[in-house]
Amino acid sequence: MLQPILFALLLLAAFGLFAWQVRKIRANILVGRARDMSGHPAERLRKMLLVAFGQQKMFKRLTPAFLHLVVYVGFLVINIEVAEIIIDGLFGTHRVLGILGPVYDGLMAVNEVLAALVIIAVAAFWWRRNHQPPVRRFTGIELRAWPKLDANIILYIEVALMVALFFMNSADLRLHELEGKTLPGAFPISHFLSQLLPTSVGVAGLHVLERTGWWLHITGILLFLNYLPSSKHFHIILAFPNVWFSRLVPQGQFSNVESITHEVKAMLDPSYEVPAAPLGPDGSALAPTPFGAKDVDDLPWTSLMSAYSCTECGRCTSVCPANLTGKLLSPRKIIMDTRDRVEEKYHSPIIFHPNLYGEEAKHEPVDADQPLLRGKVTAEELWACTTCNACVESCPVNINPLESIIEMRRFLVLEESAAPNSLNVMFSNIENNGAPWAFSPSDRLNWADELYVAERA
Repeated sequence: MLQPILFALLLLAAFGLFAWQVRKIRANILVGRARDMSGHPAERLRKMLLVAFGQQKMFKRLTPAFLHLVVYVGFLVINIEVAEIIIDGLFGTHRVLGILGPVYDGLMAVNEVLAALVIIAVAAFWWRRNHQPPVRRFTGIELRAWPKLDANIILYIEVALMVALFFMNSADLRLHELEGKTLPGAFPISHFLSQLLPTSVGVAGLHVLERTGWWLHITGILLFLNYLPSSKHFHIILAFPNVWFSRLVPQGQFSNVESITHEVKAMLDPSYEVPAAPLGPDGSALAPTPFGAKDVDDLPWTSLMSAYSCTECGRCTSVCPANLTGKLLSPRKIIMDTRDRVEEKYHSPIIFHPNLYGEEAKHEPVDADQPLLRGKVTAEELWACTTCNACVESCPVNINPLESIIEMRRFLVLEESAAPNSLNVMFSNIENNGAPWAFSPSDRLNWADELYVAERA
């Protein structure tokens, strides 16, 4: 009777702590600007099933895609056994899903095979990150210090959970064998491992070993659940809503500033009525919103959710032409900076490292109160972007780093007039000549006159 009570308390504490952290993350996301992302449910569902659930974009790189698929499918199937453990823990039963008979046998056999494959895949991931010649997308200042440690911690935890699962099943099999009973389910890996357990420990000793593996496995899962909000691995939850709310417009289509659009329409059509400015809850006029984004609360909430959905895989940076030519821009860093800044300014998870990249990555002291723009992201990074959308196309969870880059560049131009000189010259030419070039509009057809003269000659 004591075990169900202790387990219920553990479950309540774990899910309560996780819910508390999720509420903080939700509050962080909602500090962003409002954006209507309703409509087109069928198209959004199709995209979510293909990209988030079906891992569509992962298969542009076959080796990591296959390894990730093993871990991903293993995670989904092992949740069946987790559900069984929760039921057993709350009601004092043992292998309650064994009533499913042959179905249960198949599920447990697949579960064991996948658990073994997960260990192999995780070992391959660990080797790629730490020992083989460095892969370009695993380098960069944004992956130093905590992000690098976080990636390895996740791999260690996954192996530990699989080992605890085999330990539990092996001890349970050996225990039932000594008692002359049959354990429900088929366990091809644990059946072999159970023979390594000594019978000298007796039935009582094996029962202790089985309960130890059981508690280690479920406690590890609940601890991992509460580690997720502090980790890049939170993408296993947020990838689905992030893909659902991703942009459905063509990738090259830029957004317009609504207030400027109204002004242009009023200039072109004197009868156009500019909509009234929105009012606050008390009926007073709201302060005008800035053009573009200076800090995280100037970005749309979808950009902040994308920051929490980032897997830090580096596919965006590895295909960025600016980064490939040695410029400072890294789309992955832009996204990670956004997540770090919103937690620095508002709510932080249990594990929070304001010095995200480590001391060796700091070129100059940074004030923690500085905004995202110029506090973490420099103008040099932003102006290096070619707006080619390669980063958007390559992201496996449909994150759009370009949107944040454009919003911060918009702030530099419209709020601070801090565009590079080459752009300022272009702006002046457009204003004075109606074209980017320094030629009078009356001279635009000179080429035709010259061509006519040349043909007559």
